[in-house]
Amino acid sequence: MGGLPLVLLFGPTGVGKTELILRLFAGLGEVISADSMQVYKGLDIGTAKPSLEVQAHVPHHLIDILDPREQYTTGEFVHRAEELIPQIELRGRIPIISGGTAYYFKNFLYGLPETPIANPSVREWLDQRLNREGLPPLYEELKRIDPVVGERISPKDSYRILRALEVYYSTGRPLSSFPVPKSPRLKRPYRLIGLMRDREELYQRIDNRVEGMFRQGLAEEVARLIALGYREEDPGMRGIGYREFFQLGRIGCFTLSEVKAEIQKNSRRYAKRQITFFKSLPGIQWVHPDSVRSLVDLGISL
Repeated sequence: MGGLPLVLLFGPTGVGKTELILRLFAGLGEVISADSMQVYKGLDIGTAKPSLEVQAHVPHHLIDILDPREQYTTGEFVHRAEELIPQIELRGRIPIISGGTAYYFKNFLYGLPETPIANPSVREWLDQRLNREGLPPLYEELKRIDPVVGERISPKDSYRILRALEVYYSTGRPLSSFPVPKSPRLKRPYRLIGLMRDREELYQRIDNRVEGMFRQGLAEEVARLIALGYREEDPGMRGIGYREFFQLGRIGCFTLSEVKAEIQKNSRRYAKRQITFFKSLPGIQWVHPDSVRSLVDLGISL
């Protein structure tokens, strides 16, 4: 790879990643989005996608590339990011991997576990069982076979449930038994930068951002997606800001205020989990977004 710095910039939801990037990297860098929900077309407000104006100043990649019915995997993110970095460098720009999906950063830094390739015959058998039995029995089966993976997969995540079962029935080994790399694999210089705010300040920003989403028309966005035929089990509809409309809808009568409060609560909980995970990565330079005034503050030289 070239001589330009590689920047990995992350932080919890609502911390201010986009504002910092726009302030420091306009005309200098291009962003590779490490966000598992911004990949989906039509999911704009609830995923806090950067505006077209922001993207005009700092181009963004891996946004609006999939239909909400399609699954986006960590491996796909890693492969796409690896392809994009040299392309960005050839344009003389700084590649910036930025987002809040923690596993994307970990697997980009450390590499992907060496799990077996897909087995079409086993997958076809599992798909037939899914159609015949439904997802809950397969999820319970996974928890018996591989409780470690079963605990960290959502009971509604059909893609990952079937993949874990596929690995087991193809190899006789649970997915959790395959080794995960434990040391960084990158052979080039990079800056690992984490953005952090005081918890009270961060939570207030999250609440305010959700308020802003509803003013921008989040409820209307969800209604439009449902009218297009997207359902609760579709990968794009399982994210925070979308799933709450379905969950509260099942309860019966509910108000938009209740949905808003649920999204705020879930966003704060997610931010807490993000912070815990990010702190486990080595070599992070932690900064407050408002205190950074130049690339020099981030230890970046061109």
